[in-house]
Amino acid sequence: MFEPRTAHQHIVTEDRRWQPALAACRAYDARVRELAPGLWHWQATHPDWEESEPWGPEVSSYALDDGERLLLFDPLAVPDELEARIRERETAIVLTAPWHERDSQSLCERHGLPVYTPPPDTAEELMEQFGITAEQAGAGSPDVRWLLKGEAGEAHAYRAGDPLPFGLEAFPGHRPNDVALWVPDRGAVIVGDTLMDFGTGLHINERWLRFRPRLTREHVAEGLRPLLDLPVEHVLPAHGYPTDRAALEQALTGSAA
Repeated sequence: MFEPRTAHQHIVTEDRRWQPALAACRAYDARVRELAPGLWHWQATHPDWEESEPWGPEVSSYALDDGERLLLFDPLAVPDELEARIRERETAIVLTAPWHERDSQSLCERHGLPVYTPPPDTAEELMEQFGITAEQAGAGSPDVRWLLKGEAGEAHAYRAGDPLPFGLEAFPGHRPNDVALWVPDRGAVIVGDTLMDFGTGLHINERWLRFRPRLTREHVAEGLRPLLDLPVEHVLPAHGYPTDRAALEQALTGSAA
């Protein structure tokens, strides 16, 4: 059966131009750190990473702790000091894309958490995007299947524009189930695979556009430009490391703020 997650990982073959950027990602300090009061960042090695990937082996996760609530964004290898707070907080997992589930299942099995996630690709969506057969597409993407089947956690599906709890807002990315999240409490934008930074600056991930020929880079930028009307201070990509408003403006408009 076709594995959509494999397609996500291997649409880009080896490109030596990315090697300096990959080295920069590997060298980045992976220890958990507090970017602003209650806003945490850490990196961990992705277990499915391979040398052919254009992104580095370390990926970023984030957490927001306001003393009462703890939100874990795209969590992988949650640091002990943050996981210890789960029992003391109203805690939820928030995914920017279903394939960013990472350690969500094990966290749910240990703590029974609600998970807010865009829905995984259906078989029809996989067939349209990747040009595969119905047999290859099977029952659709396996992402968060454990969650939707009720094996662990509590599922809450959402898309860009849907109301979300905790004051979060979701903006459209380059795919219907890949979003940018606005966290007003901390002036933070958390992005999945639409915006990336491999060490050469935040940019729109144009490689995915080949699977949606009617979607252009300008369309993606247009959907995210309303973020520039917000008091953005932190831009937090899942692939790369934290940056700022100027980087977001550069990525969306081509000019720094």
